[in-house]
Amino acid sequence: MSQAPIKYCPQCGSFTINQPLDGLERIQCGVGCGYVHWDNPTPVVAAIVEYNGQVLLARNAQWPEGWFALITGFLEKGESPEQSVIREVKEELNLEGVITEFVGNYSFYQANQLLIVFHVTATGSIKLNEELVEYKLQNKEDVVPWDMGTGPAIKDWLAAQLQ
Repeated sequence: MSQAPIKYCPQCGSFTINQPLDGLERIQCGVGCGYVHWDNPTPVVAAIVEYNGQVLLARNAQWPEGWFALITGFLEKGESPEQSVIREVKEELNLEGVITEFVGNYSFYQANQLLIVFHVTATGSIKLNEELVEYKLQNKEDVVPWDMGTGPAIKDWLAAQLQ
């Protein structure tokens, strides 16, 4: 899920090349203007939303039928992860959220993302925005974690909750 290769240098317009730098292949300017595309992971917030005592999972409009996951989103300029996760819960679900705990950081290397995961207790009336097509509420003991993306975070959180 990484971005398409960069063919031209965004600084000078020359062709780019792949060559080792700091032990990794990196896209760099072919004429040596100094540009390096570091391709660092993008920070993404994720919310384990607890609503009326149940875990809320949602399906993105771009996903196949039956795929559900946590509420996620990108940080906006000037936002803290805490502000971002509360904003995402409001934008995507129309719910008021309160952070209950920080769950952890998780590498989602397949998408070149760093997930910053929080447990959020939410109240209000659910109204999905255009990004989501459906949601489901599950009791904690019925949630089956998935292997990638936000799955390891919910697995860790559930293990702590169900002790």
